[in-house]
Amino acid sequence: MQENNDDKEKNLTRLPAKHDTFIALDSDGCVFDTMTVKQIKCIAPTIISHWNLGSVRKTVISTVESVSLFSETRGQNRFLLLITLMNLLKTNGKIIQSGTKIPSFNSLKKWVSSGVALSNESLKREVQKTGNAELKSVLNWSLKVNRRIAHVVKNAKPFKWAKKSLPLIASSSDIMVVSQTPVEALTREWKKSGLTKHLLAIGGQELGAKSEQIRLATRGKYRKNRILMIGDAPGDMKAAKKSGVLFYPINPGHEEESWKRFHNEAYKKFISGTYSGKYSSRLKREFMKLLPSLPKKRHL
Repeated sequence: MQENNDDKEKNLTRLPAKHDTFIALDSDGCVFDTMTVKQIKCIAPTIISHWNLGSVRKTVISTVESVSLFSETRGQNRFLLLITLMNLLKTNGKIIQSGTKIPSFNSLKKWVSSGVALSNESLKREVQKTGNAELKSVLNWSLKVNRRIAHVVKNAKPFKWAKKSLPLIASSSDIMVVSQTPVEALTREWKKSGLTKHLLAIGGQELGAKSEQIRLATRGKYRKNRILMIGDAPGDMKAAKKSGVLFYPINPGHEEESWKRFHNEAYKKFISGTYSGKYSSRLKREFMKLLPSLPKKRHL
């Protein structure tokens, strides 16, 4: 299995540079209007059923909503999300009062801190190696999430202005999807939308952190100021910063406006080399105001 991952990484390093600029695109909530449905209709229900949290269902759903959609933890890898969620539930007054048992996930915490790619493939290898019951349960949950997403999210729709922007970008930049969603789901959604023709490659959670995917795909091919990450979550902005590249935010709740601004204004600035500085900083400040550091208490 590890050899297959090595092959995938080598394929990224071998991607041809057709242009002198590179765009790294997040997918869920950025290009496709799928963030809410995946979190609330797929991830939250499977958490509730898998860990028998039906008695506090409303609290779990509202906490998933806060953590995954309306705070700086928006867009977290699903395994990190699980830890963040359970930590919050353990301190929630209604949960404590109900006496509902919330998993501590000590083995999961150790695994996510080990530096491995946070993917189903990597977790499966760990389960096979250790036989750890907690990790096996988490893996089974994650596979259930994949199956539910495949069943529920059958016709993922791209944002209108994102769809308009892709051919514009492809005319002057190489485009790669850089995501923490499993590549199988990404490939399915992009193919059904008919938008894969604009892409150089699709990178998912199997290839590790977004910053690592950007590094593998761009090293030695593009100057740092000619690489732009487009995303809808603070994690995307952090990946861009860690990679030393530029970042353009798709503001949650204002996705179409963000993409229209990119199409009509920001992309031209990026291509002309005038994007960084005051303009970029203003967009980042605007973006972070929408995603506070502490999850909002929505309907808890």
